[in-house]
Amino acid sequence: MDHVDRAALIDTAQGRRPADLLLRRARIVNVFTGRIEDRDVAVTAGHIAGFSVSAAARVLDLQGAFLLPGFIDAHVHLESGLLEPAGWARAVLALGTTGVIADPHEIANVLGVDGVRFLIRRLAQTPLRARFMAPSCVPATHLETAGAAIGPDEIAELLRLPEVIGLGEVMNVPGVLGAGDSILAKIGQARAAGRTVDGHAPGLHGAALDAYAAAGVQTDHECVAPDEARQKLAIGMAILLREGTAARNLEALLPVVTPDTLPQCMLCTDDRHLADLRDRGHINSVLRRAVELGLDPVSAIRLATLNPARHYGLTDRGAIAPGYRADLVVCPDLVSFRPTRVFVAGQCVYADGEDLWEPPPWDGPWPNRFRLPPLDASFFRLTADGPTLPVIGVVPGQIVTEALTAERQADHGEVHADPDRDLLKLFVIERYSGTGGRAGALVRGFGLRAGALAASVAHDAHNVIVVGAEDEAMAQAVMALRESGGGLAVAGPDGVQCLPLPVAGLMSAADGAAVVTATERLQTAARALGCRLDEPFMHLSFLALPVIPTLKLTDRGLVDVRRFEFVHSYRTGG
Repeated sequence: MDHVDRAALIDTAQGRRPADLLLRRARIVNVFTGRIEDRDVAVTAGHIAGFSVSAAARVLDLQGAFLLPGFIDAHVHLESGLLEPAGWARAVLALGTTGVIADPHEIANVLGVDGVRFLIRRLAQTPLRARFMAPSCVPATHLETAGAAIGPDEIAELLRLPEVIGLGEVMNVPGVLGAGDSILAKIGQARAAGRTVDGHAPGLHGAALDAYAAAGVQTDHECVAPDEARQKLAIGMAILLREGTAARNLEALLPVVTPDTLPQCMLCTDDRHLADLRDRGHINSVLRRAVELGLDPVSAIRLATLNPARHYGLTDRGAIAPGYRADLVVCPDLVSFRPTRVFVAGQCVYADGEDLWEPPPWDGPWPNRFRLPPLDASFFRLTADGPTLPVIGVVPGQIVTEALTAERQADHGEVHADPDRDLLKLFVIERYSGTGGRAGALVRGFGLRAGALAASVAHDAHNVIVVGAEDEAMAQAVMALRESGGGLAVAGPDGVQCLPLPVAGLMSAADGAAVVTATERLQTAARALGCRLDEPFMHLSFLALPVIPTLKLTDRGLVDVRRFEFVHSYRTGG
């Protein structure tokens, strides 16, 4: 509903009443014309009234600084920031992000509709303007055990919420191509309501891509090569250029952004860790990188403002113009994109290094579902037949994996980790029923010489995932998660270090600085064990995602993603 005081805006624009706030000497980035304009900006009732106003209750001289529309992340799983929602909002608002299109399928896989409602309620207590996509694939596939299921009835329930504006990324590509009743019902509900349907179709092309788009899917954020992106643009899909922590595709895809395709392109982070937010930034860092790679600054800004606002039907934001919300970012230049001030609805929420608001306390226990049985090293016994075994190959900087093989050492069918060949054990353990259901395989790419890493952040079902060179260390790491209700853990010769994540086993309730310090200690501990990856826990979390090629592991077994079926090579227990 439109709650804007239009009469106040009309009166302010024509000088019949003073503005609430007048931003003098601003260099406005006009995303409609592509120009920089020197103007004063009048704000009344949280919205922009006009540019010809002289009287105001409060005047702020920007002294020629650039004034940009607030940045919008077109697709983000905020749970990946490891902070509870209000803490995450505080982190990104200081970076100029005033709006997000949040896909809550991470917490939905743990808590179902209740998890989505929790995110909506908690973010409503912050200045961040969040809109949500109803998770389309909970569970993501039939190949894993999730904590909840969201079917067509639940999608209909979520779409009735005013904060829910569309259907989240449709990862079940085989279900779409097979005209599955459930997924088509979900897409049909969203389209019938005039809502956007987000896609997730890595590598899809030709007739299969045509069929996917014909089903009603409108976007994709999984392109890794220009040709793939161009095919999708050519059939009318919008392309989200992703620059996350583990998956960084901006440089490869930026050549597809031309004057003709610009309106169909947007920027997103998808998944970005908290330390990455601190060190690089959020959408402002994607803008910075796009300009470094040669994109015109105003065009880059449009990818992060007007384009996502228009695509997702947010008609009151994304530009600096009369009647638009006064979600604004002040920057000294269009190179670094480091905000000096951030406004939401005309209220300054960040200024010169200081947050001007505090997240309110949560009024109850944090929601969670976490049940694991007691276990020891014998829990990680792994056997297999045959001389050659499939191996998951980690690709640094990507969430795709390689399908490798390795010769098994002869030991009566027993499979052991072999750090000399960089072959480690990888296990996924179901964490909802407490029965200890699990599957194991071998993985190459972590480089551990000893110890183990474990996490309850494991896309998308978020079962416990653990990689290790020693069974005893794997047991120690997992038991630390059991005691803390989820988290990240490193077990080594010096003991176990753990970052508890009591909010759904995905997020911390601690201060952002404390969480960054804890994650850095864990990464240092992982490096001390020989790990070669810059973001070991981010890579670990995606090894359980059976919708991204090529080999992945769930609690039910090793998955060949391209064939969407299990590879029956390993056995656990016994």
